[in-house]
Amino acid sequence: MKKFIETIRNIFKIEDLRNRILYTLGILLIYRLGSFVIIPGINPNELGALSEKTQDGLLGLLDIFSGGAFSNASIFALGIMPYISASIVIQLFGIAIPYFQKLQKEGESGHRKINQWTRYLTILILCIQAPAYLLSLSSESMVGLRAFVVDPTSFIQFRLPSTIILIAGTMFVMWLGEKITDKGIGNGISLIIMIGIVARLPHALFAEFNSRFSTAGGGFVMIIIELVLLFLVFAGTIALVQAVRKVPVQYAKRMIGNKQYGGVRQYIPLKINAAGVMPIIFAQAIMMLPMLLTYFESTQGFASAFSNIYGFWYNLIFFFMVVLFTYFYTAITLNTVQMADDMKRQGGFIPGYKPGKQTANYLDVTMTRITLPGSICLGIVAILPVLAHLIGIDNQFALFYGGTSLLILVGVVLDTLQQIESHLLLRHYDGLLKSGKLKGRTN
Repeated sequence: MKKFIETIRNIFKIEDLRNRILYTLGILLIYRLGSFVIIPGINPNELGALSEKTQDGLLGLLDIFSGGAFSNASIFALGIMPYISASIVIQLFGIAIPYFQKLQKEGESGHRKINQWTRYLTILILCIQAPAYLLSLSSESMVGLRAFVVDPTSFIQFRLPSTIILIAGTMFVMWLGEKITDKGIGNGISLIIMIGIVARLPHALFAEFNSRFSTAGGGFVMIIIELVLLFLVFAGTIALVQAVRKVPVQYAKRMIGNKQYGGVRQYIPLKINAAGVMPIIFAQAIMMLPMLLTYFESTQGFASAFSNIYGFWYNLIFFFMVVLFTYFYTAITLNTVQMADDMKRQGGFIPGYKPGKQTANYLDVTMTRITLPGSICLGIVAILPVLAHLIGIDNQFALFYGGTSLLILVGVVLDTLQQIESHLLLRHYDGLLKSGKLKGRTN
């Protein structure tokens, strides 16, 4: 405890780090305040029916991602998911379309152009999702006409201005995320998603307490058991995110500056889950498409089967999509050819393999093999909420036992700690974690 308090003091001694943390907290506060700003023309006192509809299922998941803005009919109701969906499409374009392949190789200028295309596509997606959301609100199965103080069918009075507001709200959230990335701590988009999830956790925990002491039974004993299970799942997820396989690399004798290196063996840490949380986010964004195509309504048949997050077909497809996207995202983020070339230029080689093509093939095969168990474990984590639901845990609280919620929490927390750790070590302070498992530690 004393060590932790001392580290917190060290954080606030570093002016740049302190400013970044305070800037990030300020941006997140703006985002949370915006989640309670209701779309003009809607009576907030009549939104109780919408809150009930979004307590579980896919609508509940959408509400978690938006930090409750979806059920509040807020200007941020669509959250950041349209931007995530656009990012998925643009990355797929980078594989299939030569123009985007060229942009990916142009460095910073190409990256800016890709970001611009992503924004354009986000607006296009919002032009579909925003009217669908407004149409669903006016239906009797959601809140009905009684929740509106203006005519919701009027294009000029309500639909057009509300659509513009929703589009502007999501673009503003995206801008807030970019500002956090530039001037704050960590990945801004991930932090915004995480803060929305954390904001819904007390609500879900209260619902579970209410369930255990009223209908489901079990009282404090079941609550304690559930919290222990949640802790174990959380710890296992951290282990999955941090697990690596070390590949030995032998470096030939050479001089760098005034130091001599010869016959030194080092290791390349290849992560079992190199894709992090992105496969689950990608898969979840695609699994939400049925809700978009049916205007966020409950339907029958095919769309209904893939809108039930506790159903067999939903979780089967979700599992295989997570595995597929794990391989996909690992392939586009880990360039084994470049790794082999860098190793060759530095005078390194993997024992038993010639530098160059043989090394690249070896790294590629190794990544394929270690990604398989990693992707399967990631898929299991993705469908853990349905297992929690089957053992009687409340639907709202079950969403925190795995899936996107848990992976985002773990991934973003570790990434943020790593960012803080790097700033501390750069100025010769001890980091937040003494175990040295974060990349910033050199012990």
